[in-house]
Amino acid sequence: MTLTTARTSRPTRTTGREADGLAVASFVLGLLGLLVMNILLGPVAIVMALIALARSTTRRGRALLGLALGVADLVVLAVLVTGNGTVSWSLTG
Repeated sequence: MTLTTARTSRPTRTTGREADGLAVASFVLGLLGLLVMNILLGPVAIVMALIALARSTTRRGRALLGLALGVADLVVLAVLVTGNGTVSWSLTG
C-alpha cells in the first residue's frame, strides 16, 4: 500500500504583484516629480518602470506612463536649469 500526499499549495504570484506595485509606484512618483523634487523622483520613476517592465507586469500601461513621466521630469529639470541657471524654481518669478 502506497500513501500519497495531496499537494494543496498553489503557486504564488508575488513576482507579479511586486511588478504591478512597481508600475503603479513609478507612475505616482513620475507624476509627483513634475511638481516637486524632479531631480530625485524622475530617475527613481524611470528605474522602477524599467524593473516593472522587465518583470512582465500586467500593468504595462502604468509602467510606460511612469517611464514617460520620469523622462518628462528630467526634461522639466533641464528647462528650469537652462532658464534660471538654478535647480530651484518658484511661482513668484
